[in-house]
Amino acid sequence: MSPPVSPKLSAIATRLAEGRAQLAAQFADGTLTPLQYLHRHARLVDTTLHALTRAVPLPRGASILAVGGYGRRALYPMSDIDLMLLVPAPLQGADEARAQAFVAALWDIGLEVGMSVRTPTEALTLAQEDITVQTNMLEGRRVAGAVTLANDFLAALRRALDPAAFYRAKAAEQERRHSRWLSPYTLEPNVKEHPGGQRDLDLLLWIAQALGYRGRWAALAKAGLLLPEEARELDRRQRFLARVRIALHLLAKRREDRLLFDYQNALAAQFGIHAQGEQRPAERFMRQYYLNAKIVLQLNTVLMAAFSERLSPSETESAEPIDDYFVRRGNRLDLVHDGVFADHPEAFLTLFLRMAQHPELTGLTARAARRLWAERDRITPEYHRVPRHQHLFLEILKQPRGIVHETRRMNQFGILSRYLPAWRRIVCQMQYDLYHEYTVDLHTLMVIRNLRRFTMEEHAHEYPEMSALMSEFGEPWLLYLAAIFHDIGKGRGGDHSTIGAETARAFLSIHPIDPEAVELVAWLVQEHLTMSRIAQKEDITDPETIARFATLVGDERRLIALYLLTHADIRGTSAKVWTPWKARLLADLFHATRQWLQQHPANAAEALRRGEPLHERQERARAILRFHGIRPGEERAFWRRVGKDYFLRHHAETIAWHTRLLYWRHQTGKPVVRARLLPDGSGVQVMVFAPDAPFLLARLLEVFYCLDADVWEARIYTTPDGWALDTFVLDFPPDRSPREALNLLEYQLSAALDQPTPTLPEPPRCQRRLPRLVRHFGFPPQVTIAPDESGKRFVLTVIALDRPGTLLAIVTALAHWDVSIELARIHTAGERIEDAFVISGPGLDRPERQNAIVFALTQVLERLAA
Repeated sequence: MSPPVSPKLSAIATRLAEGRAQLAAQFADGTLTPLQYLHRHARLVDTTLHALTRAVPLPRGASILAVGGYGRRALYPMSDIDLMLLVPAPLQGADEARAQAFVAALWDIGLEVGMSVRTPTEALTLAQEDITVQTNMLEGRRVAGAVTLANDFLAALRRALDPAAFYRAKAAEQERRHSRWLSPYTLEPNVKEHPGGQRDLDLLLWIAQALGYRGRWAALAKAGLLLPEEARELDRRQRFLARVRIALHLLAKRREDRLLFDYQNALAAQFGIHAQGEQRPAERFMRQYYLNAKIVLQLNTVLMAAFSERLSPSETESAEPIDDYFVRRGNRLDLVHDGVFADHPEAFLTLFLRMAQHPELTGLTARAARRLWAERDRITPEYHRVPRHQHLFLEILKQPRGIVHETRRMNQFGILSRYLPAWRRIVCQMQYDLYHEYTVDLHTLMVIRNLRRFTMEEHAHEYPEMSALMSEFGEPWLLYLAAIFHDIGKGRGGDHSTIGAETARAFLSIHPIDPEAVELVAWLVQEHLTMSRIAQKEDITDPETIARFATLVGDERRLIALYLLTHADIRGTSAKVWTPWKARLLADLFHATRQWLQQHPANAAEALRRGEPLHERQERARAILRFHGIRPGEERAFWRRVGKDYFLRHHAETIAWHTRLLYWRHQTGKPVVRARLLPDGSGVQVMVFAPDAPFLLARLLEVFYCLDADVWEARIYTTPDGWALDTFVLDFPPDRSPREALNLLEYQLSAALDQPTPTLPEPPRCQRRLPRLVRHFGFPPQVTIAPDESGKRFVLTVIALDRPGTLLAIVTALAHWDVSIELARIHTAGERIEDAFVISGPGLDRPERQNAIVFALTQVLERLAA
């Protein structure tokens, strides 16, 4: 049990708590600006520490220094209080006891501190060894204790500082941080650490302080490092970020710097932002945040270049000509004179082309960056109609290197949205669909990045097949154009694929591009979702599915282009969306379609009519069986039992696996359960062979549900004599090894089959936690039943939030209506499902029965969502 806190400490703690509550109230009602809040909070803690040192004496001759954010008087509500106890000599005896008592008292009064105890020599040595520690101390100031000790130390710290080395270290640190976080344009950005956040502004002020420029942005303008309007802009952006971060801490009641969905609507309300049309308050607030981050990044680029030039003037004195518009100063690109963009409008695009062509250039000078940003509005709506400008734009996309960097730079400086006006609509536009992790513009740039990596030899090991296909395709710049336009129609209402295709056709047709190539790009944009949809929602083992897709594609070149774009697009959505199973589905669809296209279309159609695909599949399965030692003819009895339809619904490799397990076991009359890792590592495959029963599938799904396994595919088949031969592909959480799960799966499934068959569905025996993101999204479930494209079967499509037990609930509800599932394609898109089921049952051709089933399923999903 902790000893009681003394009355003196209790009184100090009470004053601190009351002071903080008052500051929070004044901030909430607008009495205090964000910067006033931060300063007064720091002052309140100063006063608290003064009182504490009177109640609990410091070690003799010691001094308390405020460092870090507290040191610069920018103390956020729930941030740690960074302190350094500076002592003249290593502590021992009574002084050590005093230090321990003081630290304990800090916690007793409710201050969460980050505390270090050092002598001046120790602190100076550590500052030279660790740039983070040096930065923390750079903002140090004495709060209480020995004056001379503190002042002498801070003076020595400043003398030991090497401004040029400090700049290089902080620039490298920022580059690492930006590489780690990649972008501010994510669903839940970190206000402090993400690019365009508070840390980018702090870093500029740290470097300014190291260079001897104390004070705020106006001081840098006086020193000629910023233009006055840039200083004012930085001040506005800093105030916005401070307001967001203070409000975030107060809402969360903890040190929370991520703009989680939990707080976005509440923050929007505090900023006076309301819904507008279909846009929620959170969407409009986040767009403000992204635009703020974009400007912070822009001004950070300018000021970092200015710092570099101020620190290394000799590098910028000599200029090496590049062309009529640009020169090389050190390792940066500069303008020949300030009027380059005004006199030569083509220089806007030439700049990016030269950056791509000169790998020795690492960036722009402050002047070049500043003029590019300030004069971007000289790019008129007619700019893209000028042949010279069109040529430059296409040349950028055709470069052998630098394409990703320069398209990002064009977007960052606002040039891309001026050359391609439709682009402006998607800048900083978040996609609140639980699928895309990034804004539309950043997602598009990620797709270009993925495509670009397919062209690079050093990345060929990542996706060897895609790299080979890109080489075969031969014109990657056409795919970059397709990527640029593929989502450009979003946010306008209507089908964004159609809008994008029309936009691409209209824009590119005035460029010097072959009309056939323009049509290819427009077709890719129109169909950019098709291959993914078919691979993930239709039965791609059905030759008729392949035939329809092959007819749509038309030729191998289009197929290769669509495959490359689809692969890059899905991987550019978020890390969670791309899975090995999706990669396998796309590859299977690609190879089956390519094989189809390599035959003469008339011959292919005739082969389908004669049933040759079925025969070929059986022959491939037989070859695999012979490899595994199954003698000719041993499969015949089992194959007769499963019937002809079985071979149309399964791959040859799966047929061979089933046959190896069941060619003699199927005659025992006992259920058989087996699980294995798929040969390509794309998931765990499970086979269940058992007498069919009304709620069999629900019982199997319950086992998967309780083992925390996600179902990627369920292929349901019933033999003519009434035995279920069901095959599933599963995924397990990262913390559970699939190999370890195999035995557990087989045991649990066998145990479930041993239980008596229920006459009614039973509720799951276990519960899974609801994903955090799902709690903040609500859209009505969409359920449809329609004939498939062949008109022979019915397809049930369900789009809903991915709540635990959704698939189990759907299967159970369908069993009530005597509806059987032949194939389930489970497509988890982020935090939502887009599932497709091939179903059969009595009366499905009657609209009234379809409507009744749709209504019942919708109610089930709505109850689950509630």
